[in-house]
Amino acid sequence: MGWFFVAIAAVLELFGVIGLNKFSEKKTFVHSILFFGGFGGSFLFLYASFNYLQVSIAYAVWTGIGTVAAVLVNMVFFNESKSLNRIISLIVIIVGVVGLKAVS
Repeated sequence: MGWFFVAIAAVLELFGVIGLNKFSEKKTFVHSILFFGGFGGSFLFLYASFNYLQVSIAYAVWTGIGTVAAVLVNMVFFNESKSLNRIISLIVIIVGVVGLKAVS
């Protein structure tokens, strides 16, 4: 159940990142709901995961998933750089997150 909560938290964090990007461009009610609702919901589900998982593991996995997802979304939808160094860095983050999951 804890990993399910971390997954939901990561998806909501992604909504928060998209909302943040949109909110910084144009401050609308919908963008603010995405921004604040995404991050707020993300923190609630992350907090709920602490009842099942070690805080350090859950937080590190949530941060890693959120970072990778945010960078990928920004590369695909918001035309951020797709350099080889960025892609290698994302792979390193993924390997680290998978490693933490494997040993927990």
